[in-house]
Amino acid sequence: MMGTKGYLIHNAKIFTEKSAFRGSLRIEGELIAEIFKGEIPDYVLKNNVVIDASELWLMPGIIDTHVHFRQPGMTQKADIVSETKAAAAGGVTSFFDMPNTIPQTTNRAAWEEKCRLASEQSLINYACYIGLNADEKETVLHADTSKIPGVKLFLGSSTGNMLTNDKPLLEWLFAESPLLIMTHCEDNAIIQRNLTALQDQFFAHSFEGYGGGSEADIPIRNHPLIRSAEACYKSTAETIELALRHKTRLHVAHITTAIETALFDNTKSLAEKQITAEGCPHYFWFDDSDYDRLGTRIKCNPAIKSASDRKALIQALITNRLDTVASDHAPHLLQEKEGGCLKAASGMPLIQYALPAMLQLSKNGVFTVEKVVEKMCHAPATLFKINKRGYIRKGYFADLILVNPNAPYVVTSDAVMSKCGWSPFEGETFNARITHTFVNGNLVYENGKINTDSKGSALQFNA
Repeated sequence: MMGTKGYLIHNAKIFTEKSAFRGSLRIEGELIAEIFKGEIPDYVLKNNVVIDASELWLMPGIIDTHVHFRQPGMTQKADIVSETKAAAAGGVTSFFDMPNTIPQTTNRAAWEEKCRLASEQSLINYACYIGLNADEKETVLHADTSKIPGVKLFLGSSTGNMLTNDKPLLEWLFAESPLLIMTHCEDNAIIQRNLTALQDQFFAHSFEGYGGGSEADIPIRNHPLIRSAEACYKSTAETIELALRHKTRLHVAHITTAIETALFDNTKSLAEKQITAEGCPHYFWFDDSDYDRLGTRIKCNPAIKSASDRKALIQALITNRLDTVASDHAPHLLQEKEGGCLKAASGMPLIQYALPAMLQLSKNGVFTVEKVVEKMCHAPATLFKINKRGYIRKGYFADLILVNPNAPYVVTSDAVMSKCGWSPFEGETFNARITHTFVNGNLVYENGKINTDSKGSALQFNA
């Protein structure tokens, strides 16, 4: 099954940034060696391992710029090996890991250790953000911009306790950072106000606080009332104002509300934008009507909100107010998801089914396949200036996936490769199935089988 070079992907529907066409592609070593639109010379057919792709789509590998792989420090939930298996099965060939691990990735030593773990264990390509700590802020100034994609700020509290709301520190960062700044935007004061009001309504101050020690809990359908649209909008608007004032490169993560989308410009090309925004598949798929059906399985921060918000987010993706799509893969064990608004952990495993969900939305007529490829492959590569990845181009790294668009299956827990062993998409029928995943020319995934001998590479960023 597996090999390292000399592949010919024959007669696929190939998705490039310019068009989709029937053709073939040859991989030699780590790179895309040739792309054929017409007849293929006999010597090429004879001297390569031929994959018949006549029923398949050939796409660039997904670049997932927002994951929480939990290693180091929380490997009971997930680890680099398990989550990169899930990633490869989902057509993801590169990931950017968030800094809210244990220890937090806020200094050079912690960053180097996480990258060392990835170099030894990751089946796909990798990069690691750094986080901001007031006592270690000089780490940002000395960051290697060719290896670090950005600094991640948590302006709303979430898993990992990395909340940053010190205004002088934020002013300093936006004025001085050589790195792109990526933000989780929620206003904590509004969240606490909303929480207090619901505590009064349900329990008359029986809680010590959000996450307090009482046995009671607030029903999960109230999660978007606590972590409200107002909380998101206020934080996002203030952060954009800060970035504009300091001329800082800003990327706002996981937009969830209609009112936020109006804050982002769609009159410029991606390469020209100073401020950009990320969407996530679960906010295009679910809305607050799904809490009654799925409960805390879809509890995440920011919260999944209304059907009208979901529709506005889809429109924002189509009209380029949202620039990239990333999974925000955040696995927890199912027992950690027990409870309600106060006790259940926030986050869900998404990386294996992010692309299938997006392609299902495409099949349902929500947006085009080309838009999916643009937002999950091309745009992350362009936005983060990733060296020679994200596109099907001669001389680029052969990070490629083959997809069967007509192979329906029902998502079941036994097929989930993430260590946590569950998916919020269980029971859903997806039509698109990833059949092959190549990373740097190596066939890492083929029809349910994983090649663990091959390892990914550290991503390089062009300044």
